Amino acid sequence: MTGTVGPSSVDLREVHRFPNRPVRLGGTLHWDVLALYRGVLDGLREAGPVASVGVDSWGVDYGLLDADGVLLGNPVHYRDDRTEGMADRLAESLPPQELYATTGLQYLPFNTVYQLTAARDSAQLAAAQQLLLVPDLMSYWLTGVRGTELTNASTTQLIDPRTRDWSRTVAEAAGVRLSLFPPLRLPGDPAGELLPEVLDETGLEGHVPVTAVGSHDTASAVAAVPAVTKGFAYIATGTWSLAGLELTRPVLTEASRQANFTNELGVDGTVRYLRNIMGLWLLQECMRSWESEGRPQELAALLREAGSCAPLRSVVDAGDPAFLPPGRMPQRIDDACRRSGQPVPDGPAEATRCVLDSLALAHRLALEDAQRLADTEIEVVHVVGGGVHNELLCQLTADACGLPVVAGPAEAAALGNVAVQARAHGVIGDDAGLVRRLLYDTLPLRRYEPSADHGSPQAWSRAAAAVRAGS
Repeated sequence: MTGTVGPSSVDLREVHRFPNRPVRLGGTLHWDVLALYRGVLDGLREAGPVASVGVDSWGVDYGLLDADGVLLGNPVHYRDDRTEGMADRLAESLPPQELYATTGLQYLPFNTVYQLTAARDSAQLAAAQQLLLVPDLMSYWLTGVRGTELTNASTTQLIDPRTRDWSRTVAEAAGVRLSLFPPLRLPGDPAGELLPEVLDETGLEGHVPVTAVGSHDTASAVAAVPAVTKGFAYIATGTWSLAGLELTRPVLTEASRQANFTNELGVDGTVRYLRNIMGLWLLQECMRSWESEGRPQELAALLREAGSCAPLRSVVDAGDPAFLPPGRMPQRIDDACRRSGQPVPDGPAEATRCVLDSLALAHRLALEDAQRLADTEIEVVHVVGGGVHNELLCQLTADACGLPVVAGPAEAAALGNVAVQARAHGVIGDDAGLVRRLLYDTLPLRRYEPSADHGSPQAWSRAAAAVRAGS
């Protein structure tokens, strides 16, 4: 993506899109990281002359470098099953309550600390001299400069959100060498310049700086939430739904741990207080299964049909770990409905409605809990990311939450990335409020008001109570 930014304008343009195809080898699921880097180079070539480059990606996953700075194998995918049982292993030396009180990160089986626990006795980790999270690895290959950007580092469960630095207590308990990580850097910090070989590959010329951004894509997405009031919540939608609040300090209480909320770090010293929800992964996997069975579905038609289905007929807990692995998603949803005594969806349209009703309920429950635990109130919900194109999900979220939903932008992560670069290079003011006002005034946004067309407020309350009781 390229962004052209001025004091009163933001123009984002997609210049290149490439596939991300994980590969299973020797029983382990890997990212094809060299193919991803090739896509980055191709994208820079298509972009043409640029004033700055910023890299963001997903969190938790990493590559290991040897003493020569060479990658030791393809990074392992967070959906690989190597982390099964690792939380229990770590709990033997560090109780979950203490781990949360120190890091504020919700339990997710693939957090980096559990990946490193799983790799503790591996020859690869023993040989490693440095560890780079995925966006930092890409930045290193572009510049030859190594660093660890803070917002993504906070997803490792090795950062103390109060000090915004590494927790030696957690690292020692987990047997993690903090010397593996290069120095921390903040969004807006310089991260080097494109290497001569990269300039040759891409056709770019001169000195092209790389700027550290909110390299965890959700940090960049939240930075681009076009909020003009303080009482807002956000839902970053896509494969995951990340629903929560922007705070100035973490919530590290036992009640917060029990509610499975995370305190990831954001741009400008903020805290992303949120819950990870399975998100549109549920629907993506359903569609993949139907296609493999010879029943491919066209998404727009499927959503129209789903919108006509009976509301709240069957709902599942969208945070159930049973939905995390790929494959057989429609069958797993059917099984969850049977276990809870609800009707099994009859065909793709009803299954889709079950997924979307369930996601809307998960959004409601997350935001209810966030307000209670952070002792704050919200008046509007901002939905950003790919889910803004799913009009039915946006309306159901407004209905479930009983609050207006402002949908947009879809490419929030790219916009947040570009905005941090523009601020760092003095193109726009260094004030998050001004950036959000600029985005609010210039981007096409859609507002959804709560309605009773997809179930009464009482019906949503009953369904939310049923999900909460069963989770």
